Amino acid sequence: MAIRNELVDELIKDYKKPEDILGENGILKQLTKAILERTLSAELTHHLGYEKHAPEGKNKGNSRNGTSGKTLKSDLGDLPIEVPRDRNSEFEPQIIKKGQRRFNGFDDKILSMYARGMTTRDIQAHLLDIYKVEVSAELISAVTAEVIEEVKEWQNRPLEEIYPIVYFDAIRVKVRDEGHVINKAAYLAIGVRLDGTKDILGIWLEKEEGAKFWLKVITELQSRGLKDIFIACVDGLKGFPDAIESVFPATQIQVCIVHMVRNSMQYVSWKDRKKLVTDLKCIYQAVTEEQALDALTALEQKWDGRYPMIAKSWRNNWTRLSPFFAYPTEIRRAIYTTNAIESLNNSLRKITKNRGAFPNDEAAIKLLYMALRNIMKKWTMPIRGWGTAINQMSIIFENRIPK
Repeated sequence: MAIRNELVDELIKDYKKPEDILGENGILKQLTKAILERTLSAELTHHLGYEKHAPEGKNKGNSRNGTSGKTLKSDLGDLPIEVPRDRNSEFEPQIIKKGQRRFNGFDDKILSMYARGMTTRDIQAHLLDIYKVEVSAELISAVTAEVIEEVKEWQNRPLEEIYPIVYFDAIRVKVRDEGHVINKAAYLAIGVRLDGTKDILGIWLEKEEGAKFWLKVITELQSRGLKDIFIACVDGLKGFPDAIESVFPATQIQVCIVHMVRNSMQYVSWKDRKKLVTDLKCIYQAVTEEQALDALTALEQKWDGRYPMIAKSWRNNWTRLSPFFAYPTEIRRAIYTTNAIESLNNSLRKITKNRGAFPNDEAAIKLLYMALRNIMKKWTMPIRGWGTAINQMSIIFENRIPK
């Protein structure tokens, strides 16, 4: 609905500086207050069935009964308004509901700041600085607590029947547990749909991982509708491949190349990293498994004197690494891609680094979910080269892709 220019001109005829429009007592705030109060008055008229002072209202059994003051927290700062009342207390306003103290996306602003890793104190300071609104820690906690029900729905939502690729990964977060701050792992399952777009299938917080834990995760995914995974990319965690194969026996387990490179780097001094990365590329970029093994032997001969654990780790995981070399280039790229794992991890680490420790598991899951929700909004395009990759999968994993 267009607003007439004559009305706008009337409102801004005394405009001299920005504060006249946007300030503490600016036109925008006054106009918002006036519109809300007029709307509330109109709602009460509709509820009663007659205009103010109208004769047909006599002997109706209910009538206007003055107003009560209420202060809303809004983008414009504290906004005092007068809410009309009826004598029988039956009136239920809709634009500003009973008990409502926040208006015009105020909750969304708190949630947005929280999802970006801002602490409660940071949020309080920001709202006071920008909007001149003081909010309590309890209010921020109440707003963010409402997300928990959304998290539960999301964590239990039905999944698609087929995810050609699923990456399993984890980041570490500090959580207070029985009076002590401990490191816990937040495990993520990142699925690639048949159209090549990515999705987070779930979050699980656990102090210690093992076959029993992973079997619970895989069984949960199955119970939510997942029927098939072509390739599961894991980081060599003990018991994980067995857990996957017990539920999805046709799934190809692939130790994640990104994890192998990352784990190799933890043994290496800064001055040697660049050279070692080059040598590792000779392994995972090899055309055939035979060439990859030759490159691994060369790496052993060159680096075992200083870093014997690197080649040993690749040898120990070779059974789960070697399927990688049987895939065409496009599928290899889809499996290896750092975008699905590393950029996600980096985003989550930036958000969680401001936290000394989460007070409990629920607080950690809540923040991670809100951060992931923002990240997933950007996942609108299929991963690079997916069209070719899925066509190749239809040949390799014959009869498992629906027509």
